[in-house]
Amino acid sequence: MPTVAIVGRPNVGKSTLFNRLIGERRAIVDDRPGVTRDCIEGEAKLFGLRFRLLDTAGLLLESGDGLAMAIERQTRTAIADADVVLFVCDARAGLTPLDREIAALLRRARRPVVLVANKCEGRLPEAQAAEAWALGLGEPLPLSAEHGLGFEALAEVLAPLLAEAMERSAQSPQPQAQDAAVRVAVVGRPNTGKSSLVNRLLGEERLLTGPEPGITRDAVEVPFTWRGHAFVLVDTAGLRKRARIEDRIERLSAAKSLEAIRTAEVAILVIDATQPLERQDATIAARAVEEGRPLVVALNKWDLVDNGPALLREVGLRARSRLSEVPGVPIVPVSALTGRGLDRLLEAVRSVHARAGERIPTGRLNRWLESALGRQPPPTVDGKRAKIRFATQTGVRPPTLVLFGNRPALALPASYRRYLLGDFRRSFGFEGIPLRLELRASDNPFE
Repeated sequence: MPTVAIVGRPNVGKSTLFNRLIGERRAIVDDRPGVTRDCIEGEAKLFGLRFRLLDTAGLLLESGDGLAMAIERQTRTAIADADVVLFVCDARAGLTPLDREIAALLRRARRPVVLVANKCEGRLPEAQAAEAWALGLGEPLPLSAEHGLGFEALAEVLAPLLAEAMERSAQSPQPQAQDAAVRVAVVGRPNTGKSSLVNRLLGEERLLTGPEPGITRDAVEVPFTWRGHAFVLVDTAGLRKRARIEDRIERLSAAKSLEAIRTAEVAILVIDATQPLERQDATIAARAVEEGRPLVVALNKWDLVDNGPALLREVGLRARSRLSEVPGVPIVPVSALTGRGLDRLLEAVRSVHARAGERIPTGRLNRWLESALGRQPPPTVDGKRAKIRFATQTGVRPPTLVLFGNRPALALPASYRRYLLGDFRRSFGFEGIPLRLELRASDNPFE
């Protein structure tokens, strides 16, 4: 699909426009300027048009601040990659010198520009947008991203520009991945190197990084292909203890991170090798397990470790203790700085994703069940013998095992349920994969 980038100074409504065009609240919106930092990507649909949409951070040209300069570099890259640029200005506030500087930047970029005068909610939107003519970028398009006004006119302007981009793209087709993209959430505490790790995987500075924690705010989705296999990497904000979160933006960022776990197929838990597997790491891992997401632990900053084998043994022991519900979680030492271990990390992701999607034939399941019950029969419940008669697998990702039995079997103690799940996991190679167990009463499970 052709690519459209939204640019402009801070707080002109770029993220509101982005959310409106993709049809969901993916970008965090707040009255404070500068909330968006990383470039966020989504698929827009507008009156039959489909295109890749980039929401960029507010530009502060020639700022001496390090983060602002990094944002500017990222936005310039988005402009260079775009087929069309939506330049958003605030019709309510009027033009500023920064608007004029950005307009000059876009003229030098030599990209088709659609000038959008946002926040035109009055009776005479064309009059409200008239001041934007002074930018020298053609006729300003009056629009209200918040109220959904002016989007039909936007589609009419975009249609011929996107058609030209499609024609250019057809002349240089891109190689396709061999399989459907696996959605991978990259999660962890603040400052463990999540964004640096994603950047190293991509081979470019796609995400903002820095020594201070909390730079990432939105959940940023990045398509990625490795050895012919497609992924969507979702970089997330660092998750702190809930009691420590006071700022509204951080609460929204945490909610985005948890949503990324819910919608992922695999979660990579990035932990700091110099502070391995703290209690908060285990809490984040437990959230992924609750959602039924296979987990891979990336032990980052391995280049700073002196005694690697001893540390790996220690982390393994902690994992067995703190991640007891998913024994056998892959732990891969990596370095976002040097690139060490990244191939092993992606192989582990592919492995757990494939195993979480396996379906065991019913015949094999019931032979296993007969053997497991023979080794350790079910206990009596309230003086009555629990009988489990039949097993079937009803779902994948997470693998879901359903056992049919008599009424006492429904009240099997947690210890026996753990025994059955553990034996099922070892027998069929589901180490490190979250499992679900359901018990149902049935006089005749073959009905």
